[in-house]
Amino acid sequence: MAAPKVAIFFNLQLVLMKAIALSAQSERMVREQDFLVSKTDLKGIIKYANQPFIEITGYTEQELVGKNHNIIRHSDMPGGVFKLLWSVISVGNEFFGYIKNSSKDGSFYWILANVTPSFDTNSKIVGYYSVRRMPKRSALREVEKIYATMLEVERQYPNRKQGAQASMDYLLNFLAQHGANYEEFINTL
Repeated sequence: MAAPKVAIFFNLQLVLMKAIALSAQSERMVREQDFLVSKTDLKGIIKYANQPFIEITGYTEQELVGKNHNIIRHSDMPGGVFKLLWSVISVGNEFFGYIKNSSKDGSFYWILANVTPSFDTNSKIVGYYSVRRMPKRSALREVEKIYATMLEVERQYPNRKQGAQASMDYLLNFLAQHGANYEEFINTL
């Protein structure tokens, strides 16, 4: 009689492992009416997160506030995109871009992000404000291809910093060939 109990236990374990694997591959959809908002300091430490942002990440507010924004970074995102983002916002400009993020349970979600510097009364950057919304599904097919190539470029380098620089250079060359900057390019998708 012990054998059926053991078989049931292993079957339950297998079902649980499959459910976890499916969760890690499943996509959460940003609703059209949602605006995912967060504020960070100069180093990307989250200082504020609104309820739609908290909900889609699967973290609690306490788990997010005080953590680096890269807590939600998905491994499919090339470092070169974030290098470009930081090069744009750190000099006072706003950035628009498609980003794939991870939720706490391993699922993922795509967003169209707008990241804007926050200034004090002396025009000094004191942090960053990001509003993210539902992306255009048709644009994601093109973005995924570009990001996959950028990741291939990054893997050719011995460290992340060199890889991120090389993939950003790839992206900038790609954009130059299309006669656009990143924001102009994504707006055409």
